[in-house]
Amino acid sequence: MKIKWFCKKWKELSSDEVYSLLELRSEVFVVEQNCVYQDIDLKDKEALHLLGYLKKKLVAYSRCFNENQYFKETSFGRAIIKKEIRNQGLGEELVKRSIDVIKTNFGKKPIKISAQAHLQNFYKKNGFKSKGETYLEDGIPHIAMYLMF
Repeated sequence: MKIKWFCKKWKELSSDEVYSLLELRSEVFVVEQNCVYQDIDLKDKEALHLLGYLKKKLVAYSRCFNENQYFKETSFGRAIIKKEIRNQGLGEELVKRSIDVIKTNFGKKPIKISAQAHLQNFYKKNGFKSKGETYLEDGIPHIAMYLMF
């Protein structure tokens, strides 16, 4: 599967790209996960947006942050793979590319994510370690996870 990847600042995104990323986030985090929450959290303007396209359709996405933009540490979140193409290794590629975006733009610094608890093993396979207890975020169990360099 040949994904074309782009990393853009908010101001570099076209209106079609913004629409596509908000549509995908809503499709997964609101509809699929049956979770009513405020997705537009005023953090998008600070983030770097990693977009993965398959045949001109957005199928993978995450947003990446420098220190003190989301957490004290660098971070990425809203990591999504479109449901129809999951379980083909694209999630691992998205995580690796998110880490690369952070290292390239912000340096080799600790990365903190707020992972959905059921994805702990997935992130552990990608080098992250859990810290602390699970907590509810938007009604879904999450856990803080860290990647140290």
